[in-house]
Amino acid sequence: MRLSRKSVVKEVVEEKETTEKKKEEVVVEGKPTKKKKKKSASDEKRELMEVWNEKMVAETENAGGALSDKSSTAKVKETIRTFNKHYLHLVQVEEERVAKEIAEFEKTNGGKKSAAKKKSRGKKSPKKDAKTKEEKHPSKRPSKRPDLKVITKMMQNNEILYPGKRIGSIPGIEVGYQFYSRAEMVAVGFHSHWLNGIDFIGKSYSKMYKLNLPVAVAIVISGMYEDDLDNAEDVVYTGQGGHNLTGNKRQIQDQKLERGNLALKNCCKQEVPVRVIRGHNSSSSYTRKVYTYDGLYKVDKYWADKGLSGFTVYKFRLRRVEGQPTLTTNQVYFTMGRVPQSTAEIRGLICEDITNGQETVPIPATNLVDDPPVPPPPGFKYLKSLKVAKSVRLPVSASGCKCNGKCIDPNTCECAKSNGSEFPYVSKDGGRLIEAKDVVFECGPNCGCGPECVNRTSQRGLQYRLEVFRTAKKGWAVRSWDFIPSGAPVCEYTGILGRTEDVDCVLENNYIFEIDCLQTIKGLGGRERRSKNVAYASSLLEKYNDQDSESAPEFCIDAGSTGNVARFINHCCEPNLFVQCVLSTHYDLRLARVVLFAADNIPPLQELTYDYGYALDSVLDSDGKVKQMACYCGAAGCRKRLF
Repeated sequence: MRLSRKSVVKEVVEEKETTEKKKEEVVVEGKPTKKKKKKSASDEKRELMEVWNEKMVAETENAGGALSDKSSTAKVKETIRTFNKHYLHLVQVEEERVAKEIAEFEKTNGGKKSAAKKKSRGKKSPKKDAKTKEEKHPSKRPSKRPDLKVITKMMQNNEILYPGKRIGSIPGIEVGYQFYSRAEMVAVGFHSHWLNGIDFIGKSYSKMYKLNLPVAVAIVISGMYEDDLDNAEDVVYTGQGGHNLTGNKRQIQDQKLERGNLALKNCCKQEVPVRVIRGHNSSSSYTRKVYTYDGLYKVDKYWADKGLSGFTVYKFRLRRVEGQPTLTTNQVYFTMGRVPQSTAEIRGLICEDITNGQETVPIPATNLVDDPPVPPPPGFKYLKSLKVAKSVRLPVSASGCKCNGKCIDPNTCECAKSNGSEFPYVSKDGGRLIEAKDVVFECGPNCGCGPECVNRTSQRGLQYRLEVFRTAKKGWAVRSWDFIPSGAPVCEYTGILGRTEDVDCVLENNYIFEIDCLQTIKGLGGRERRSKNVAYASSLLEKYNDQDSESAPEFCIDAGSTGNVARFINHCCEPNLFVQCVLSTHYDLRLARVVLFAADNIPPLQELTYDYGYALDSVLDSDGKVKQMACYCGAAGCRKRLF
């Protein structure tokens, strides 16, 4: 049950009144007692802010449902995943709308291309002519800001993680945390507005905070104001208002000491800390910006000054609060991210390409841990695609859809119908899976569409520059040199496809992947159900009896000695990848392809991980005794044991 804001306020005020009442009781049994040292006004305000923030955390945990049992870090991650899911759904709506309008226009105009697909040449037409063309060619480009619609949706669904504004740090967001849009900050409750630079608490919070309001809680520094001066630890921040938002961003009128500017002034007077977020240019983000939390700052002083454009601007000197993690935010770090630009720059290089040219993108291997450096497992053979064992007979290829070129209409495409009359992917960023499903039905060899069809997204091979590297406790691991957006396919798990009963169960072989798609669909053995594909539920599952699904998976992929880069990806209790069963050539759930997709927006050089899904005490040794292995993933919610 959610505590109402009113009840929280009442508790905070009552606690404050009780404390003050106890201070006044200085006589016990007629004898005077020693009076306690009176606290300063700033100390009292700080204590009240801490009490309020604790109440807000408790309120969020009580109302969090499934999130309430998770760590603060996990809650933030789940909220951003919800944001990304809504975002991709809205991107899909826009893509389908535009595709439909283009198709209708071309149909009614004898195959002529829509204006939305043509590039303008020569001089720009007058606005009147542009409007006329708009009427003639109704097709428009997709909305550039579906993320703003996501904010509205999450507010309506009560999915904002911290809906109440709070002073100081936000649980689960440490210094260095990166957001890929201003809208993501709103979704978490880190900054409540997608456009304004200063987020502040107004008069409506007067009963919650015994402060002179408004006070600022967070600011975004993104280089929008020409008078900003940023030296990392010390910042001269230009107040808000009076600049040209749509033009050259220069100041066009005087600023006033009101709203956000007044809030920063009050922070200075009352020593209230402010969260500082810096924005930097980044081609990997759909907003072309990356925003990094750099910690808490105190407003040291403020003054009015004549800006570069001759108008009055308010300036605020902010100093970083001591004792926080070291800053990592600077333009070079963001744009380059310490990513090597060639193999010559790679430290600890022991193999330039473990694929031996099989992949379109080479995968180097590095080792800075061992001395002398140890290479990848000797005798390991890289295999780009699955190798089928002699004991396995693959099903006949599915008939496929009759679409031409690209699959566009989910209502007529047979493959889309298998996915619940919708395409599981959006074409944005080279193809992204909207959300994890029980199984994804892709177009196959007998379909009429070509390789550029969005419903073949996972079949395009490696799209990102990966590196295999040595770790101190976890053996080999994998990371990407490129930013990977959520929902993007990273790689398929390959090896020898065989029957589980035929696999040589060597105890040291931890690279056997059971194809448990059928068991996952039925949620057996503690497996987590996914978004359902309604269309196939009744028809496809009828082919399998209860014994098929309740027994151990019939088939598996053995990547012990033969496989691809996926076999080097480590386990994590809070991973950034997820496993997705995909059917493209045939419709046999027992032989589904195993593909790893990005669960989050993954920055360069972050280790790639997925949950191996072992049940505790499920692995036995040769004597039938329970075998245990410690987990070193380091996640906040680590289960401490892999199995």
